[in-house]
Amino acid sequence: MTETFYEPMDRRDFLKKSLATIGTIAGSSAFGFDRFKDGGEVNNWAFLADTHISQDTNDNYRGFYPCRNLQKVLPEIVSCSPDGIIIAGDLARLEGNTGDYENLKKLLEPIPAKIPVYMALGNHDNRLNFPRVFDKIPGEQQPVTNKLVSVANKPLVRLIILDSLLYVNKAPGLLGKTQRQWLESYLKKCDNTPTILCLHHTLGDDDIDLLDTPGLFRIIESDRKIKAVIYGHSHIYRFDTFKGIHLINIPAVGYNFTDAEPVGWVRARLTAKGGDFTLHAIAGNKQADGSVKKLTWR
Repeated sequence: MTETFYEPMDRRDFLKKSLATIGTIAGSSAFGFDRFKDGGEVNNWAFLADTHISQDTNDNYRGFYPCRNLQKVLPEIVSCSPDGIIIAGDLARLEGNTGDYENLKKLLEPIPAKIPVYMALGNHDNRLNFPRVFDKIPGEQQPVTNKLVSVANKPLVRLIILDSLLYVNKAPGLLGKTQRQWLESYLKKCDNTPTILCLHHTLGDDDIDLLDTPGLFRIIESDRKIKAVIYGHSHIYRFDTFKGIHLINIPAVGYNFTDAEPVGWVRARLTAKGGDFTLHAIAGNKQADGSVKKLTWR
């Protein structure tokens, strides 16, 4: 049975550790990357997926404790001083209960206010309960009916956070006609800043994937500003391409489905020409921990 190699830490100790780490690395490089201020040569981002936080802090699955895993990765993320954090869906454990989101909000409290946390909704989230707890969502909120869509505009890279939630606690996802129409219109109107799409569901042809993947591909394949699509859902870490567009499957924070996969997060160093993606594995298969995948935009 896979274990998390975790020692309990309360939020006060967590905050002290995070601030101490920031002080240690100030003016130097973190995790092998030089630090840049937002608006400079590089945008630094932290990508997470499938946190699966429950209102029960002791909830566990396959020997993993999602709350403890998130507590473990957050000091690492904060120490990097990212320009933003994106959690690619399945924020909650199973049904997106209000208590799940309240606990998630508490766990995220030590993150400095200057670091925005963007969150996509997955199939274990609830579109009604989420905004009751997270009433102040960063980014430019978009007018898409019955969907939570936002845009993070940065000097070098634009990130669009899409909503693929179809049914709560059922596997398949769907952007839907309205959201696809909005995306197509938005992309025609915005400038040519390199753009990355972020959503929860995997882009495949199985009945547990994004059901309108072909519709999404039709929109983005000829739009040269789209450089990558980042998603979670499968609890694996993988890189693919579609007509030059990078497809990046982020590993889960909460737990893996097989012992072959890592549990952790990905740090991305994004430029106008490409990106370096570094895996930070805290549990599961840690063999690739620290490995860097270098991508060049089409």
